[in-house]
Amino acid sequence: MEMRRVQIMGVGKYLPRSVVTAEEIDEKLGTRKGWVAKKAGVLTRHFADGETASQMGAAAAREALTKAGLSLSDIDCIVCASGTMEQAIPCTASLIYSELDPTHTGIPAFDINSTCLSFVTAFDHLSYLITAGRYRQILIVSTEIASVGLDWTQKESSALFGDGAAAVVLGPTPQGEKSAILSSRMETYSQGAHLSEIRGGGTKHHPRKYGAELDMSDFLFDMDGEAIFRLSARYLPEFIKRLLSKDAIGTPRLSLNEVDLVIPHQASMMAMRLMQRRLGISKKQMFIFAQNHGNTIASSIPIGIYEAIEQGQIQRGDTVMLLGTSAGLSLGGLVFVY
Repeated sequence: MEMRRVQIMGVGKYLPRSVVTAEEIDEKLGTRKGWVAKKAGVLTRHFADGETASQMGAAAAREALTKAGLSLSDIDCIVCASGTMEQAIPCTASLIYSELDPTHTGIPAFDINSTCLSFVTAFDHLSYLITAGRYRQILIVSTEIASVGLDWTQKESSALFGDGAAAVVLGPTPQGEKSAILSSRMETYSQGAHLSEIRGGGTKHHPRKYGAELDMSDFLFDMDGEAIFRLSARYLPEFIKRLLSKDAIGTPRLSLNEVDLVIPHQASMMAMRLMQRRLGISKKQMFIFAQNHGNTIASSIPIGIYEAIEQGQIQRGDTVMLLGTSAGLSLGGLVFVY
C-alpha cells in the first residue's frame, strides 16, 4: 500500500452548553458520591440541551473551515462520520449542509457509519478519493448526542458518555510537506456483533410493530462491557502488529516507538489503561482527555486531534496513531504524519 499524501488542513470542535459533573451523574444513578469519578474516571462531560446533532456539527465545521482558511464553496464533499444519526432520513450530512447554508447547492453529502470508528473509517476511505483526484477538499464531521439514548439502569456504561462534535477538513498535501497516511487497518470480529447495540430505530424493531406494547429498552444503548473488554484484549496486540507491518504499509516495518502520539477512542479509562499496558505505549505517547469529555462516540478521536493540536502535543511532521474499537466488534487504526 502506497502512502496517501493527504493532510488535515483544519480542525473544529463544539461541545454543548450544558456541563454535567460526576456528582450529578452519581445522583441520577443513585450511587454514592464519588462512584462515577472513581469507576468511569469522567469528572465532567457535556450533554446537549436543545442543540441538534446537525447544529453541533455545523458549529464544529465552521471552525474547521476557518482554521483551514476556506469557505464552504471550497469544499467538494461533506461527510458525516457518526455512530448516531439525527433522524433516519435524510442523512445527517445533508442536515449539516443545510445548517451551514440553506441556500447553498451542489456539494455531495452522505454519511459513513462504523459507530465509534466512523471518523477513522471516513479519514481512511476518503483519502483514496483525494489521492485519485475525485475530490480535492473534503469536510468530515462527527457529531454525537449519546445522552438521549442512555439506559440509566446500566450504571457502568451510562457513567462513561458525553456529547460533542468535531470536524476536519482533509485535502492534498502541499508540495514540500510530509503529511501522509502511512498505514490503516480495520478488522471486525462478528462474535461481538450483539455486545454493544441499540436494537430499535431500524426496520427490525420499528415502533409500528409494537403497537401499544412499545418496549423502550430496544431504543436505549445496551452494552456488555466485560465481554467487549475480553474480546478486545484478545485481538488488540496482533492487530497492532498487522497495522504496523510491511504488508500493511508497503515500507519497512514502522515501530510503535516511532509514533509521537497515540490518540485512542476514549471508550473508557479502563480500556485505555489496558491498551497502554498491553501495547507498551509510554505515558508520554498516550493522549487521554476523557476526564472532561467522556466517551463521545465517533467524535471522540477527532476531538482528540483538535485537543492535541491546541495543546501543542503534535506539530507538523509528527507521526500520530489513531486507535479504537467500535460496535461490531471492530478494531480500527490509522497512522499518519500530521
